[in-house]
Order: sequence, then structure tokens, then C-alpha cells
Amino acid sequence: MKRDELGDLAAFLTVAEERSFTRAAALLGTSQSSLSHTVRRLEDRMGLRLLTRTTRTVVPTEAGEQLAETLRPAFNDIRSRLDALGAMRHAPGGTIRITSIRHAAETILMPAVKGLMQSYPDINIEISVDNRLIDLVNERFDAGVRLGEHIEKDMIALKIGPEMRMLVVASPDYFARHPKPATPHDLTQHRCINLRLSTVGGLYAWEFEKDGKPLNVRVEGQFICNDVEMIIDAALGGFGLACLPDDYLLPLIREGKLVPVLEDWSPPFPGYHLYYPSRRLASPAFSLLVNALRYRS
Repeated sequence: MKRDELGDLAAFLTVAEERSFTRAAALLGTSQSSLSHTVRRLEDRMGLRLLTRTTRTVVPTEAGEQLAETLRPAFNDIRSRLDALGAMRHAPGGTIRITSIRHAAETILMPAVKGLMQSYPDINIEISVDNRLIDLVNERFDAGVRLGEHIEKDMIALKIGPEMRMLVVASPDYFARHPKPATPHDLTQHRCINLRLSTVGGLYAWEFEKDGKPLNVRVEGQFICNDVEMIIDAALGGFGLACLPDDYLLPLIREGKLVPVLEDWSPPFPGYHLYYPSRRLASPAFSLLVNALRYRS
């Protein structure tokens, strides 16, 4: 495509959207006669009539409407990119809305955004704590934080934390009264604390893997809860075995308050990721957030 052809297409789209050569010429800073000549040149080149002109109205023909629908997304994207480049001349600002599960928000997101807000007072951060998998576009979020394995394939995913493992733990007091399980099958002989999944309402089936072979186990026990902190509290109290991501448990394991078992059945999986739509045009503020959250091992 030649350079003047792109200008002709932009001129045509303006006329088609304004339905007026007068208004379009004012927007483009040109004369009506020059604009009319530009559109006729485009029609001649394409061999199609694109606009129906009367003394009072200008209406796109069927071919003109199809061309306008083709051009509109491309030119909108160009305008957005130019606006974003223009914004780089000024201090980063604006509001960034993020959805995150609570633990990631507390341990990864908040430390990063605190530093960002202190350095850039014009950047506003809104964090919505929610365990659901959110449709970012429909619910008008800029980004979300979830485990990497739960992110849709059409999203850009940025690693913001290390790999994780599901660990089975119990208190020393519990293991003083019960033998440690040697395999996941032994869990049927133990009291286990079930996690009620907030997203689907069912109970979490404990997931294991060894030698590349996965194994899911349905467990039973006295206590069921949909809150991780309460499950940890129950495990500390000796009410049974719990199976949770290791980043919740490692400090308590190091302190000797919880004892891990079946570690050879617990391979790592992708940890927390920041995800956002693949077509998103990053603002300077959002680019700073991405850089602040990027995981550096």
C-alpha cells in the first residue's frame, strides 16, 4: 500500500462515520472539495461506489459500510497506540484494576504496589480479592493474579512467583497419635481436613503424582472449610491432615509446627502469574506494574 492510499482510507472512514463532508473536512483540517476529490480517487482506484451523496446526506453504500467496518478496528488501534506514546511524555498515572486471590494479593501483589504507589503518586491501584476466575474484559479489570495452570491460553501470563507444590501436613501432636501415611492410599485411614472450593462448590480432590502418573484421592474427616487460614488453624490444632500449597505452609514447617508427608508424591507446578488480555495496549503505569511484579529467581 502506498502512503497516499492510507491517507485516502482514513479520509473515507471519517466521512463515513460523520455522514457529512462538512464535518469530516473540519475534523481533518481540509476543504470539502479536497476531501470529495480524495474519496472519488479512492472509489476510482477500487472500482466501487463507496458513498451515496445527496444535497443533505452522505450514506455509505453496502461496499462502503463493509470497508468502514474493516478499517475501523485498525484505525482505532493506531489511535490508541499514538495516545499511549503521547502519554509517555508525562508522569505515569491512572488507575489499574487487578483481581487476585487473597494469598497472592497479600504476599506478592501488595509489596509490589506499595513501592509503585510511593514512587509514582499519580498511579492508583484497585485490588479486588476474589477466588473466581474473572473475565477481565467483561468486568473491566486490567489484569489478574492466579496460579499459572488456571490461566486461559489466550492471555499473556507473566510469572510473578516461584513454582509451588501441594503439601500434605499435620501437627506433631497428630502424628504422635497416628502413623505417617507412606502412600496416598493410606489417607483413607486418616482424618483429613477437606477444602470446599469456592469456585465450583465441590470438595478438592487431593492431587498427587509419581513417575509421571497422576493420582487423585477423595479424603474424609470431621472438618470441611472453604478458607485456607482456618484449615491451617485446624491442622495446627491436631484435627487431621491438610493438603495446601506450600507457600502457605513452609514458614510453619520450618518452625516445626507442621510436619510434611508424601513429599515424593508432590511434584511442582506453575506458581502465581499476572495475566492480561493479549491485545491489551500497555500504558506506562501498567508497564511499571509488570516490571515491579516480574519474578526474578
